[in-house]
Amino acid sequence: MQKAENPQSSAVMQDGVQGSTGRRLAGHLRDRLAAASHTLSLRGRDHRIDAMRGAALLMMFVDHIPQNLLNRFTMRNVGFADAAEVFVLLAGYASWLAYGRAFGKYGVRVTLGRLLRRCVQLYIGQTIMVMAYVFIIRLWRHFTPVSVDYLEPELAHGMSWVWRVMSFDALPSNLNILPLYIVFLAGFPLFYLLMRVQHSLALVLAGALWALVNLDPAVNFPNWLDPDGWYFNPFAWQFLFALGLTASERTQRSGRDFPRLRWLGGLCWAYLVFSALQAFPWMQWNLPDLRPFGDAVAPAKAWLSPLRLLDVLAIFYLVQSSTVARRWSGETVTGQALACVGRHSLEIFVVGTVLDLLARLVFSTFGDVWSLQVGVNVVGLGVLLSLAFWLDLWRGVGKRVARPA
Repeated sequence: MQKAENPQSSAVMQDGVQGSTGRRLAGHLRDRLAAASHTLSLRGRDHRIDAMRGAALLMMFVDHIPQNLLNRFTMRNVGFADAAEVFVLLAGYASWLAYGRAFGKYGVRVTLGRLLRRCVQLYIGQTIMVMAYVFIIRLWRHFTPVSVDYLEPELAHGMSWVWRVMSFDALPSNLNILPLYIVFLAGFPLFYLLMRVQHSLALVLAGALWALVNLDPAVNFPNWLDPDGWYFNPFAWQFLFALGLTASERTQRSGRDFPRLRWLGGLCWAYLVFSALQAFPWMQWNLPDLRPFGDAVAPAKAWLSPLRLLDVLAIFYLVQSSTVARRWSGETVTGQALACVGRHSLEIFVVGTVLDLLARLVFSTFGDVWSLQVGVNVVGLGVLLSLAFWLDLWRGVGKRVARPA
């Protein structure tokens, strides 16, 4: 007589099989990340840059959802700067690695062609985001009212506004970073030419223009949606891009990390402590207000005020002069995962921006209860990490060098 199967025993066996499969999958991912990290390290790739950019991309996803409680734990709460400053600085750094060296190695024509292709890729990414925003919002409106914050008054003008958005005459909120990057890459040959004339010339001129904008923020590109112009004033933010270019060029020329100067590191840490005390949202956490200057210090993001600039530069120096950060980004699972995200910045940014919109619509429609908070963040971050891992696998990262920018 056949013995009846014990349902409890069967469930335990099934759980064991699933657990074993999960462990094998996690082990496979760790092995893939480690292999990619090792191979790219041998070819001179600095994983600190990729890991910082990956962290910035994930924080941008979290920060762009106002109702998201997780954004209380991102860097904007403990300093003047946020992920946008990190993103632009590293864009400059990576751009020199991708195109600065290429002028001498491949010639002007080939390098200009590469710059043009990258600008086209960025423009396609911008187009995908705009079209996704329009489609998702129009579809959502069939089922429930949508706040006027979502592409209004753009949609009120029918589709006649699309040409303004695609020509960068109108930059909606959350769709204004890639146009900034395109402008900077289009101006890269000028940066390069000035740096060839004299190493510091491009940086000095960029700094002078940044100072002018901080004195008169009205110096800006026009924006049909905002009388103040582009939210990220390109005449100011180009200085951060130029700083990234210069840092990358000098690191490449010297062949070593930033010099580790104790006095400079001490100043950076002291400034970051002050920045954290001044920027932390004490009242949001129902804590005593410990801001040294209260409401008197509120550095502007739009034209990259000096306090925000110093904040991101302090972070950058401490990371790029640290051997601990180098080991962490290249040898730990967390560092390798962040570096994996940073290696595919365009795709992660585009998908993350679309996920931001979906998350905002979910919260505004169904509320921001804990179950949705957990679901939105787990699904969103999971999709971005999975996309990065898949892109690494698809592009054979670890077998050949990934694109540096």
